Amino acid sequence: MAAMFAAHHPERTRALLTWGAMARWIITDDHPWGLTRAEHEQLVRDVQENWPSEWYIRGPGAGFGPDAPNAAVQAAIRYCRAAASPSAAAAYEKMNGEIDIRPILGSIKVPTLVMNRTDDPVAPCEGAREMARLIPGARFKEFPGNSHSMMAIAPEKVLAEIQEFVTGVRPADVDDRVLATVLFVDVADSTRALSELGDRAWKTRLAEYYRIVRAELSRYRGRETNTAGDGIMASFDGPGRALRCAHAIVSNVQSLGLQVRAGLHTGEVEMMGDNIGGIAVHVAARVQAEAKPGEVLASSTTKDLVAGAGFKFNSLGSRALKGVPGEWALFASST
Repeated sequence: MAAMFAAHHPERTRALLTWGAMARWIITDDHPWGLTRAEHEQLVRDVQENWPSEWYIRGPGAGFGPDAPNAAVQAAIRYCRAAASPSAAAAYEKMNGEIDIRPILGSIKVPTLVMNRTDDPVAPCEGAREMARLIPGARFKEFPGNSHSMMAIAPEKVLAEIQEFVTGVRPADVDDRVLATVLFVDVADSTRALSELGDRAWKTRLAEYYRIVRAELSRYRGRETNTAGDGIMASFDGPGRALRCAHAIVSNVQSLGLQVRAGLHTGEVEMMGDNIGGIAVHVAARVQAEAKPGEVLASSTTKDLVAGAGFKFNSLGSRALKGVPGEWALFASST
């Protein structure tokens, strides 16, 4: 729609920007990027029979990627289930399979920026690059990552590129890195709990869960930085308070018949408005993914910083954390 508008109404278009897009989605002899016709039919069948499946969310449908936190994937599944019926979603995917805007690309005469991630699971990077080649004067910009999302990985770099393209001025690089302890918590077996309780009762239970978590964050001076479904991320300026907060949350939500998994890591984070980013965030998320229901796991960095504070730690050995280089020593914490 954006490309059609830019081609038909250049006098009303300042610039055309695309993200994770190709001129068509089905492979042909002259467009070897996307899904084969058989793969596209498989996607449509999956939508009709399993809407919305984790395969669709992580892969060729929503493109969250293999490294997306499970809490984010489950939140997306609930969102998609509420947003469309299986038949409506299948009709949408069938429509996408018929799109081919190559005939109009040469008619686009406005400044154009085409952006894509290197390993986008929805839009192959070379397909986006080919679309840029067919638009006169278009600029192509490739960003690292294996997600379809613009915001999942270093969004400030994407936004800086957009700002420079639109305004001609690139934002000044500011080193907004601080040391913080990052805490991730989410409800264990939330899908099962939703199935048992039903949507209305689960919504009430979830609201009470949020109330408990946020009360403990306030008590221990934690800052909520992101929420996805039943998962919450928070940062603390002290690892001791972060650990005590995690244990309080694990204990107090049991009154709701819920168990949570908690993971913590201490490291430098990038401040991005109300959110945070950086490798420390990814490590904390992976530590949390290793936790069992009702368990608080900490990295060795966090453990070493609270020596003498009264916490007990049981070594779980070193583990490889998905998407994070090296081996990481993990410890189960107790008070």
